[in-house]
Amino acid sequence: MNKVHNMRQALCSFLLVILGNVLYALTVKVFLLPAGLMTGGTTGIALSMNHYFGMPISAFVLVFNVVMLIAGYLILGKQFALTTVISTFVYPVALEFFNQVLGELALTSDLMLNALFSGLGIGLSLGIVIRAGASTGGMDIPPLVLNKLFRIPVSVSLYAFDFCILILQAFYNPPERVLYGVLLILVYTVVLDKLMLMGTTKTEVKVVSQKSNQIREAILHEIDRGVTLLSGESGYLHNDTQMVFSVISNRELPRLEKVIRHIDPESFMVINRVSEVRGRGFSMSKKYK
Repeated sequence: MNKVHNMRQALCSFLLVILGNVLYALTVKVFLLPAGLMTGGTTGIALSMNHYFGMPISAFVLVFNVVMLIAGYLILGKQFALTTVISTFVYPVALEFFNQVLGELALTSDLMLNALFSGLGIGLSLGIVIRAGASTGGMDIPPLVLNKLFRIPVSVSLYAFDFCILILQAFYNPPERVLYGVLLILVYTVVLDKLMLMGTTKTEVKVVSQKSNQIREAILHEIDRGVTLLSGESGYLHNDTQMVFSVISNRELPRLEKVIRHIDPESFMVINRVSEVRGRGFSMSKKYK
């Protein structure tokens, strides 16, 4: 059973990585290239090489990705290379396919729309690939190599590389297009961040009440969520008290608030949004005793 489950997960991840790279290539072909917009990463380098030396974008991306894949294999190991090999070949092949099939197709000539939809498409496609547990390859690899060899933070070198890539393109682009390029990168960064947290955010609830045991029972049996009781002391009267702590799904919050207010209308509640929760009942199946 576990073997079948693992095979299904691997197949699902494989298909998601392909989908993400195909969507990336389609976004670049339909929105980014027709508008002549700037971008970072391997595509940004390819745009510069195409402008200065006339090199085909898809061919450069393929060669560059393969070189980076080999470097990643030699320095970062076989496991990293296996998660990157799909993106290394699927993206440039899909880009060349769309070049041949779609020709000079452009959905809009509006630079703002092209920048926004380029950012949306790139952020969505990168999010799909990363959430599938894979790497997009290319310019993802040098920061990881530098981190392993010299302990340079990945985020620092990644931003430094992207800045240099944008500078290369800024030399032959008017200031307006440079600004649109910055907007594009901001949009796909925000979209990527949102997508990485989508479906993983939960709600943390802390309740201080004289009826903590009744609230605990209600959360356990009516909401079907785990509970932790935290011992505390009131700050004014120094009375011993118990705080009820629980993490629930976002949709369960209105129901939980209603239950708690019904038990103790004077209870003190603190509600926070948490980015991710791991453990029994969330990333692991529930167990009932």
